[in-house]
Amino acid sequence: MAKQTKPRIEKDSMGEMTVPADALYGASTQRAVLNFPVSGRPVPAEVIHAFGLLKSACADANKSLKTLKPAVANIIMQACAEVAQGKLDEHFPVDIFQTGSGTSTNMNANEVIANRCSQLAGKPIGSKDPVHPNDHVNYGQSSNDTFPTAMNVAAVVLLKTQLRPALQRLQKALAAKARKWDKIVKIGRTHLQDATPIRLGQEFSGYAAQVAYAVERTDMAITALSELAIGGTAVGTGLNTHPKFAGLVCKKLSAVTGCRFREARNHFEAQATRDCVVEASGQLKTIAVSFSKIAHDIRWLGSGPRCGLGELILPAIQPGSSIMPGKVNPVICESMVQVACQVIGNDAAITTGALGGIGSLIDLNVAMPMMADNLVTSIKLLASVSDVFRVNLLDGLEVDRKRCKELIEESLAMCTSLAPVIGYDNAAAIAKQAHKEGKTVRQVTLEKIDAGTVKLDKKKLNALLDPMSMTKPGVKE
Repeated sequence: MAKQTKPRIEKDSMGEMTVPADALYGASTQRAVLNFPVSGRPVPAEVIHAFGLLKSACADANKSLKTLKPAVANIIMQACAEVAQGKLDEHFPVDIFQTGSGTSTNMNANEVIANRCSQLAGKPIGSKDPVHPNDHVNYGQSSNDTFPTAMNVAAVVLLKTQLRPALQRLQKALAAKARKWDKIVKIGRTHLQDATPIRLGQEFSGYAAQVAYAVERTDMAITALSELAIGGTAVGTGLNTHPKFAGLVCKKLSAVTGCRFREARNHFEAQATRDCVVEASGQLKTIAVSFSKIAHDIRWLGSGPRCGLGELILPAIQPGSSIMPGKVNPVICESMVQVACQVIGNDAAITTGALGGIGSLIDLNVAMPMMADNLVTSIKLLASVSDVFRVNLLDGLEVDRKRCKELIEESLAMCTSLAPVIGYDNAAAIAKQAHKEGKTVRQVTLEKIDAGTVKLDKKKLNALLDPMSMTKPGVKE
């Protein structure tokens, strides 16, 4: 059947609106399209898909509670399935920077679902037959409890299905490097100055631990977001909804997503604030900070290849310069660091959006679409860059063992193990002389042993200056 080209007229409580012929949305959505031409970026698809899951669960709950006729509930659920699967994404054009409660997106969902029901029933789009967007799709709901619920559902699903598995893969890869390189001794660095020796495996075990903690932080974010506002309707009182509605919706959402959702312990907190989102974003920010540390350390340890630290050999995946032939840059590390910067910025926006007097005003937060967009973006960025870092850098990362060995011998910090035997002042004097004369600690100490100014057996000296022994607890005396 040929597509209609002539715009149609739809009505809402404010009157008539001209709507594109084939659009499944109606008058309220079209008003929002005209009112908010701000960024050109619609609400994230993941939030729209969550709306599909939510509206389906609401219809199913209302059917169980006998507040919707089975035939009406069933066709709503059929249309909602298409929304949840992303089949109707093109019909959700409302900008992120819209009404702060997400009312426009909630009505967008209501209208699309109702019009799709009309199509499924063989009725004209816009007829509101057999399903009305407000009376049926939105029954027992308000934008004020559906949008915070949908944004939480979207985030929890992303955290569980994308970020958590990506972090587990990265942690496993880092732990494997830590085991593989546990016998490689290198110089440690504190304050960007030479310190006592450390095993490369020990350094990487620290990175692996950071990502293990990131998995735990993801779980904490999931817990914070798993309480849902649905059932509070306008201001948290539950007006116009069945007392058992929220619990049923949470149960049905849990079943379909595999995530454990629960009704908010306090609906007034759940709608008047977005503290749960601030908490979750804070966990994401911490993960971003961990990523920045890992990526920056690796790019610095791989600096060179001849005039830097050069202990690590980063995989060459693309030319690094348009003017310097043969140059290779740590581009994957730079990508991860940039993601960290973006996630930290997203967290600042989310935090600001939740502030009292800015987004959180008396009985409702009115910065939710912006917060939802930043939250979803942060989760997806961290998940994606985690896999990119693992596959394009970590899997091909190698060690310059010769360079590691050379730098240890040259380090003045090797004198640290001498201090318990010859005293701190004597050890410091050796380090200063070695630095002044361009010699190693071993060379200067041997000279002092030969001169009789340091009473130390040469065999004992070799034991004290054994780099591997210096990477383990204990005092050599």
